[in-house]
Amino acid sequence: MATTTEKQDRIGARVPHEVYQTLCRAAELSGATVNQFLVQSALKEAQAVIEREEFIRLSSSDWNWLLELSENPPPPSAELSAAMARYQKAGKDDADTFFNWEP
Repeated sequence: MATTTEKQDRIGARVPHEVYQTLCRAAELSGATVNQFLVQSALKEAQAVIEREEFIRLSSSDWNWLLELSENPPPPSAELSAAMARYQKAGKDDADTFFNWEP
């Protein structure tokens, strides 16, 4: 029976002796080797960082507020109307340039 081997990479770190002792104690208490403990802990933290940076969490009241705004947006403010007018004018002024705003 053929087995497939997954590529594995090595991670190394130098730490003060006190940090190493703390990691060894935590690994021992969790029933893991130091390597297993480090990888599990680092992976858990990495996943938390990625989730924190890639997902937006809303309370149900915030979700309802956002849904209401998307279904019934307020009229544009004077500043937004002026910005849209400047944008449209800039697009018309650049019609003969290399970059064309028209699809």
